[in-house]
Amino acid sequence: MELTGPGAVPALTAAYEVIRQPLGEILPRLSGVLAGLVAHRAAAELSTHCAHSPFKTHGDPEIAARLTTADLAPLLASGTPGRPWQGTLRLAGADRPVLAVTSQATPRGAVLLLVREDGAAPVDASVLALAQALWDVVTSHFDRLATEAVPGALARSRTAAGTRARVIAELGEAYAAAFTGLLGVLRSRALDDAAARATATDLAVAALVELRADAERDQEIAEEPAGRAFARLADSLRPLVRYSPVRLELGAPESARTVAADVAHTARATVRAVLLTVLEQDGVSRVHVGWRLADGELRATVRDDGPGALTAQRLSAGLLQERLDVLGGRLAVDAVPGWGSTVTATIPLGAAQDPAPDPLTALGERELQVLARLALGQRNRAIAEELHISQSTVKFHVANILTKLGVESRGEAAALFHAVA
Repeated sequence: MELTGPGAVPALTAAYEVIRQPLGEILPRLSGVLAGLVAHRAAAELSTHCAHSPFKTHGDPEIAARLTTADLAPLLASGTPGRPWQGTLRLAGADRPVLAVTSQATPRGAVLLLVREDGAAPVDASVLALAQALWDVVTSHFDRLATEAVPGALARSRTAAGTRARVIAELGEAYAAAFTGLLGVLRSRALDDAAARATATDLAVAALVELRADAERDQEIAEEPAGRAFARLADSLRPLVRYSPVRLELGAPESARTVAADVAHTARATVRAVLLTVLEQDGVSRVHVGWRLADGELRATVRDDGPGALTAQRLSAGLLQERLDVLGGRLAVDAVPGWGSTVTATIPLGAAQDPAPDPLTALGERELQVLARLALGQRNRAIAEELHISQSTVKFHVANILTKLGVESRGEAAALFHAVA
């Protein structure tokens, strides 16, 4: 789009007002800017280069809360950069008119989706061009933040990416457990076809119910009795060996203590992953799984009577240690050839807290630019000249920076910047 004529300044001002927002506020502001041109009930974006939060939604909760990456992924894959698409999609339980804009400013791919009012008239070419130009500006901004690793954005990206990786790994293991149980049913010679179908259906339904229940439980910050937490683990393990020659022995913790939900969840996910690896060995006929709470720790043990060839390296390939690291846990493997292996995961009951949020995330884009130069020892005049702003504006930004960071001087702000960066 060529920004010339009387509309150029408002368009440029709108673009600036969007990208100067903190990352979490860019989509709401972009939606507000476009609302006067393209009436819509909800907006969503999928920016695959953004490790901090690639998928975001905004707008009417009836729609926005029900949108998923699965809705936008086909648009990202099939969209043509620079050519907005208008049509109808099945979203949030209904057929809805939409406008999809694919960025032409970033090679990593990004799509913006506007869910419009029912019966909305098609958007004319000039408005489509403006929507494309604004989305290109926004995604160029995202791409620069990723490429330059701006401290605030980088810190949030690391935290979010780590959390996402752990969640994906745990969900993958839960699905693996469900499929292992289903395969056990289908391979069993003790069941005829009808019984196998009925049993497989029951297992699949139970697995889906458990996954959905896990999703709801994981949204809560709570504790649960150790015995109940172990019972949930036992229920998820029994299907893995129900139709196999392996005998599963369970040792519930002899304690009435409660454990933090994240500790229990990590212990269950770890044991489930270890058991899946143990069952891959030949010659295993018995596996004992037990929990013990002592000395401020939860010790989860998986012991088998297999060949005794299990190694820590083989287990670490499944990201077990990385998950335990989050809570300050550790993993130990004791294998005796010909006698079996014992794997012990130890997790502190006083789980390590998540790292403190990066204080720089409270700063806006211009404030980060000022702080970066302040940290290099530049004075207000030099900062003003380099950023093409007035010295009074620099003073205003410095005052805001000190307030938001909770420090008293430019030197303390500079020291904090260097510590985080």
